[in-house]
Amino acid sequence: MEKHSQRSEPKNLNSVWRFLRRCLFSVLSFGPMPKHIAFIMDGNRRYAKKMKIKEGSGHNVGFTSLVSSLQYCYEMGVKYVTVYAFSIDNFKRKPEEVGSLMHLMKEKIDQLLEEESIVHKFGLKINFWGSLDLLAEPIRSAAEKAMVHTANNTGPVLSICVAYTSTNEILRAINKSCARLEDKTEEVCSDPANSILVTDLEENLDSASCSEPDIVLRTSGETRLSNFLLWQSTFSHLQYPNLFWPEFSLRHLIWSVLEYQKVYPYLEARRRLCQET
Repeated sequence: MEKHSQRSEPKNLNSVWRFLRRCLFSVLSFGPMPKHIAFIMDGNRRYAKKMKIKEGSGHNVGFTSLVSSLQYCYEMGVKYVTVYAFSIDNFKRKPEEVGSLMHLMKEKIDQLLEEESIVHKFGLKINFWGSLDLLAEPIRSAAEKAMVHTANNTGPVLSICVAYTSTNEILRAINKSCARLEDKTEEVCSDPANSILVTDLEENLDSASCSEPDIVLRTSGETRLSNFLLWQSTFSHLQYPNLFWPEFSLRHLIWSVLEYQKVYPYLEARRRLCQET
């Protein structure tokens, strides 16, 4: 009887914690809620150094923080979450570090497809944005498998930016737009009517199926976007909390939403003004 009571206690605590989160998110929903949050998950290595643990362990803790943040986002009704996992510029790091990160990435992608993962819990659809051809075959295959496996899911959307920079995304979109235009006419540049429009470009961005991010949040206190979603973040609320990504928790996410709600009227006014002009 005592052992059964000990086993049921964590379940009861989890139920109470879920109920409290629902109450909290219900209160938050009285204000404007973000539909799309984008995270630059910065500070994993510095967290490991701070905690005096192996460098790779910082990324493991960071993945745990990501899964928790995804759960909280989806529980509060956020439809889209985008994360900056690996920049094209990161390939310039030491080969052994890049290899370790790639191995860890494949391991975490495989974990996302396990039966008890957050993907199955919420029916997530997974996208990978970036030049996937730059990835080693095992990583590329794992990413493609995840996209195929979740393609028909109708729940929230998780977009993972790998081998990505915004300038590269825009360049690829331009090339796709030109290729489609050339299929229609041989004289692409001679006639202004054949010019590439902004809508053509946006239809060929990696993010074409998602709304623009309401919040772009970078941890570690760095106040730069590092070539992330430059095209899409014109009307995003940019946030730079001074903590490392593995330290990011529910209270920081709530703070983020509250800060967004404070500036929402200004952002909407700027958006309307832009549309009118």
